[in-house]
Amino acid sequence: MSDNTTTFTDLGIDAAFGEALAEHGIVHPFPIQEMAIPIALQGSDLIGQARTGTGKTLAFGLPLLQRIDLPADPEDGHGTSPQALVIAPTRELANQVGKDLVTAAARTTARILTVYGGTPYEPQLEALAEGIDVVVGTPGRLLDLANRRALDLSRVRIAVLDEADEMLDLGFLPDVERLMSKTAKNRQTLMFSATMPAPIVALARTHLQSPVNIRAEHQEDVQTVPATRQFIYQAHPLDKPELVSRILQAKDRDRVMIFCRTKREAQRVADNLCERGFSAAAIHGDRTQAAREQALHRFREGRIDVLVATDVAARGIDVTGVTHVINYECPEDSSTYVHRIGRTGRAGAEGIAVTLVDWADVTRWKVINKTLALDLPDPQETYSTSDHLFSELEIDPEATGQVGPPRPTSGTAGHKGGKSSAKGGPTSGGHRAGHRSPSRSAAARHPRGEGHPDDTGRGVEPATEAPDTTTGDATPRRRRRRRRIHREGEGAGTAPAPTE
Repeated sequence: MSDNTTTFTDLGIDAAFGEALAEHGIVHPFPIQEMAIPIALQGSDLIGQARTGTGKTLAFGLPLLQRIDLPADPEDGHGTSPQALVIAPTRELANQVGKDLVTAAARTTARILTVYGGTPYEPQLEALAEGIDVVVGTPGRLLDLANRRALDLSRVRIAVLDEADEMLDLGFLPDVERLMSKTAKNRQTLMFSATMPAPIVALARTHLQSPVNIRAEHQEDVQTVPATRQFIYQAHPLDKPELVSRILQAKDRDRVMIFCRTKREAQRVADNLCERGFSAAAIHGDRTQAAREQALHRFREGRIDVLVATDVAARGIDVTGVTHVINYECPEDSSTYVHRIGRTGRAGAEGIAVTLVDWADVTRWKVINKTLALDLPDPQETYSTSDHLFSELEIDPEATGQVGPPRPTSGTAGHKGGKSSAKGGPTSGGHRAGHRSPSRSAAARHPRGEGHPDDTGRGVEPATEAPDTTTGDATPRRRRRRRRIHREGEGAGTAPAPTE
């Protein structure tokens, strides 16, 4: 472990990088950084394995920045091809890595570009044409730009595979293979991952030359962060909204992340929490990239303190002050569980992880528990009124499921603006396509006074004729009659002439 006196400059990192990090309060390296940085600075290939949230980004980012050639003057030309490549599995992780590299390189002339899907091509193409030193991105967008010949990877001297096991889970390994084949043969390759399944080991053997393997904890250590207290409750799906609302009122609760399996469930949970008065937003695949980034930005700034996400956001979100993680549904496997609860208890801070297990998922949880050796095999049956819930999580016994007036929802298709109703629909600020707002009068819906469908779908004739007030007399306007189709008799299928 670090003795808390070692600095980055002690590890061989230039003062410019150390000073830039010190401005953000980053002075002493974590164990994975202490072990990886000196090896990477020597130019050796490296496989780094450590628990999530232990600082892997700077472990490869600082050596990467120091080993590339940078012009002394910002006005000097940069190469049209990047010297370093970082491949990340998700947009959120790529964005986070790019920001961390920009922070570390603030006192240098390094040009760093982050690319991923869901964003316009033009700014990325312009930046590539002007010249960059480091490109960070997701496999799909990187390969797309390379195939367009806008991104030349032939000069890449340092390649980094971040969260390699997640790339395996998302099916990106073929794209990663294609990208690596476009880089220089004599490059340095750094691979970082929380777990090392067999396909990742095979990938390492193919693309790394005599790599040094480092692990920042003992082989027998659990994969989860020790500073995170874990609670496993067996909960009924219908009681989960009430239960979660009480957990959000726990003592010393700051930012909270809630994970769901599906996009629809994530949006439903976020809307329900907003209806209960909590400040929440959702991140999932049905939201645009701009909306996802805006929600994450608001979460980081503290304008919202509850972020509901699918597993696409389980990686790459490094937000300080996340005190609680709630698994609204049992994770699919042990790897997903590790990465979910890794959003709290980061960088040595304490955290709390609560997992709600449905009756049907008890066996799934037992497998996760056995794999991770958590010694929590039997989830305790728990309801929103259970005494042990209030005592274990330090919740005020007087807490209820409503903390204030409804708040605006995060907004998706069908939820644009306004507040969420109990069923997830908006109650103000617009209405869904095809949904007739009951507050709109018949005259507003039918300004000409024409008939409109009633609740049974049958046509209803206007009750009265509106007088013409524009001419000053009370002569009524001629009523416009509907042309009706005869359903019976000889004239079936034809419309009769209107009567006058």
